Formats: sequence, C-alpha cells, structure tokens
Amino acid sequence: MLSGETLANPRSDRVKAVARLSGRPARLRAGRFLVEGPQSVREALRFRAADVVQLYVTEAAAQRYAEIVAAALAADVPVTPVTEAVLAAMAGDDATVNPQGLLAVCGLVDVPLDEVLAARPRLVAVLAQVRDPGNAGTVIRAADAAGADAVLLTDASVDVHNPKCVRSTAGSLFHLPVVTGVPLPDAVAALKAADLAVLAADGAGRTDLDDLLDEAETARTTGAPALLRGPVAWVFGNEAWGLPPADRALADQVVRVPVHGHAESLNLGTAATVCLYASARAHR
Repeated sequence: MLSGETLANPRSDRVKAVARLSGRPARLRAGRFLVEGPQSVREALRFRAADVVQLYVTEAAAQRYAEIVAAALAADVPVTPVTEAVLAAMAGDDATVNPQGLLAVCGLVDVPLDEVLAARPRLVAVLAQVRDPGNAGTVIRAADAAGADAVLLTDASVDVHNPKCVRSTAGSLFHLPVVTGVPLPDAVAALKAADLAVLAADGAGRTDLDDLLDEAETARTTGAPALLRGPVAWVFGNEAWGLPPADRALADQVVRVPVHGHAESLNLGTAATVCLYASARAHR
C-alpha cells in the first residue's frame, strides 16, 4: 500500500520537470530519462535498480503491479503516488502513449566502448545512422534475444533514451550494455582492434548470408575456420537508404540477406534479427 501525499496537480513544477525529460536537451542536462509502463519499469528495477531515481504510480497500478512497487521499495527507490492526470502529463503530449499507471525516472544507461571491449564480446550490434527510434528499439530487443553482448549506436543515430526507443526495447535496454555517440569509423577501428570481424548488412553485399551459414556448419564438423564462428560485429544502416558506400567500405565484408520470394527487401528489424541469429547459431 502506498503512503504519503498523492501528487495531483498536472501543472506543478515537479510534473513539468519530469515531462521535459521527453526531450533530449532536458535529458542531457539532467542525466536522466523516462521509463514508461510495467514491462520496462519491471526490467529496470530487476537489472538496473541502482539507476532508478524515482517511481511514480497511480493507486490502481499500485494494486495491480504490487510486485513492482515492492521491488522499488526494496531497492530504496522513492515511490510517489500520482493521479491519472498527473501521470498523463508526465508522459507528454503523445496521445498514443499509455504508461499503464507506472512511470520511472532513471539515470542514463550508456556505457563506454572501452568497457564493453574489455569484456571480450563475441557478438555486437552496431546501428549506423538509424534515426527512427522504433527501429532502433526493435534492433536492441532483437540483439538481446539473440544473446548479443552489446549494442552500439553511432553519433549519427537516434538517442537511445528517446521515449519511443525505450518503449520499443520492451525492457531489453536494461539487459545488455549500450554504447552511444561514437563515430562509426572510430567504432569500427576499436572493434577490429579487439579482434571482432566487422560485417556490414546491406542489400548491395557480395557475400550471401546463407553461404556464411553453410561455411559455419561445415566448420562445425571439420574444424576449418569460419567467419561467423568467431567474434562478429554487425553494422546496420538506415532503413530507407541502407549503408552509404563510405560506411560499407569500413567493414571486412558486406553481407546481404537473401530474398527468396518477391519482396523488394526486409525491414531493418527483420534483417537485423536474421543476421544476429545467424551469428548466435554459429557460436553454439
């Protein structure tokens, strides 16, 4: 059961300060971002409780998601009861957003690339010029599902703390390290120096993903070398125009996902999932 005074004024300074975190300038100044909804809040408390600064919850949500409130209190996260109107104001002007009675404020989750590479990752997803927050969140979720060790968003990609991106990860944002703000050439150089092969996923690729999978399957029984069986970083570009030639040139190989039917192409999330799972299978 919640205690303390319920925050009820949607126009209060405190509510406005939380709502401003929907915008990147406010996030950068405060070093905090919004996490909305039971799934994402639950995972934040489960995996990154030390980064959760505050939990706001309606009375109905406190009863329905009592285990989330209990987890917050157990982690010494302040829990503030709010009205539905206040929670809606905190979530911003997007009428499609439904936080389902729960909203948390968290510290930014990005980590340094050096820290990721020191752990000797075997599978990394790199997002280059991925501007759509929904696409970025979907790739993070796919990387998590495939068992990737980290995700890197270049300086030309969307802010991973964008509310739509956070929602699209469905909690995966808190499951694996995320690096942000590194220029692609610097990222590729660091990944190669850490002995990861860098593969650019693009429809213009000369290498067919099926051929790499065949090579890996043969190597499983013969012991021959195979690219996918080693540490790999996959680079994914913008859904609309893919990877420009200069970005493709940075990779060790440019790999295309075969299209066997009449579809013009795959969307970014699907292509990324196929590539990441190909590496995951080869690593088994």
